[in-house]
Amino acid sequence: MIFNFRIVSDEAENFKREIQIDADATFLDLKNAICDSVAFDKNQMCSFFMCDDRWEKEKEITLEDMGSDSDQDVYLMEDSVLSDFIDDEGQRLMFTFDYFTDRSFFLEMKEMITGRKLKDPVCSLSVGKAPEQFVSLVEFEAKTDAKAAAAAAAAAEDLGEEFFGSDSFNEDEFDAEGFDEMTFN
Repeated sequence: MIFNFRIVSDEAENFKREIQIDADATFLDLKNAICDSVAFDKNQMCSFFMCDDRWEKEKEITLEDMGSDSDQDVYLMEDSVLSDFIDDEGQRLMFTFDYFTDRSFFLEMKEMITGRKLKDPVCSLSVGKAPEQFVSLVEFEAKTDAKAAAAAAAAAEDLGEEFFGSDSFNEDEFDAEGFDEMTFN
């Protein structure tokens, strides 16, 4: 059986890749196919995360065991077969390729092609330019801060003056006596 994965990024507009890979391949094979399709260095620390329908991270499949003391199982890419983790079309995964800035690709298993096998993974669709594999922390924080400021400004504009009240303060409208009489628990 062949799995067809669609890959997108929240950083790069019009970026899309599709990878076809045999269901009996490992996550390491999928990682290498993704890295080849976007010209990333394959030797960098990275992980796949199985996700729910809201893209919340669940199970991690990592490149190397970092020796964590957690009670969670450690799944390594080279030992983890795709079909052991993926059994339905629509399964969502994240491929975190930059741990320092928590940057990821978003994958969805779009199609299962039964009755066929693939020896090697194939990038069957390549649209747009991939984001850079690494960004400086200063540049990343500046982009993040700019996005947050733009979102806050848009939210404030949507709420308008009715929500925040008038910009002018009229002292006659303030009931100081009523305020003094209030008790606070």
